[in-house]
Amino acid sequence: MSLYFEELDYRPTPIGTLSLTRRRDMALGVDVFEIKLGDDYLMSSLFTASERALANLGLANPIKTGLDVVVGGLGLGYTAQTVLEHETVKSLIVVEALDAVIDWHETALLPLGPVLTSDSRCKFVHGDFFALAASQSGFDQDLPERRFDAILVDIDHSPDLLLHPNSASFYRPEGLRSLAAHLHPGGVFGLWSNDRPDDAFTRRLADVFDDARAESVVFYNPLQNQDFTQTVYLARTAPSRMTVSG
Repeated sequence: MSLYFEELDYRPTPIGTLSLTRRRDMALGVDVFEIKLGDDYLMSSLFTASERALANLGLANPIKTGLDVVVGGLGLGYTAQTVLEHETVKSLIVVEALDAVIDWHETALLPLGPVLTSDSRCKFVHGDFFALAASQSGFDQDLPERRFDAILVDIDHSPDLLLHPNSASFYRPEGLRSLAAHLHPGGVFGLWSNDRPDDAFTRRLADVFDDARAESVVFYNPLQNQDFTQTVYLARTAPSRMTVSG
């Protein structure tokens, strides 16, 4: 019989104290894993619908196979796991700023750790996603300036509610243009948000990308006994123009 509650790890980080806990939800009959930064809940295994939707929506209707994907933010691993469920995916780089989170997966302290670490397509990168997005070299240290078919991000609570003010420039036009430069023509940028769709941010995406939209993700919250709405923003770069000679 598992304990009702246990703190699995507790570490100081540059942005605050990070903790990983496991508790038994007796009503649902499941173990719930939660990550907190200080007193702020970052993520819970009880709510994963929008994290999975980020991957499924971002990889829907691909224009080719053999996709190269970046996920910004490892967390509990649900977005990365869902990416790997797509047979069209050839490679996945997961960028995570907190080394503790990578350790929790690599030591199987989190349930999805063995799934991710055993898949040869998946590689963890310990680094600042936002700094890499703003750089010319990009996300792959072995292949500078490598481009990707999809970049999916789940780090901040929303474009306006940030974990650290240093990421603010990422959500501005210049930051979005830098991100778009790391995508292939026709590539997809996907962004998770805890808030409902923001028309102003969708318009900002549309000013940078060839196409942009916001998808509401509605799921049932058993703790509040009501539906809850989060958002996945999706933006695509312009497809390449192929010249056909006759």
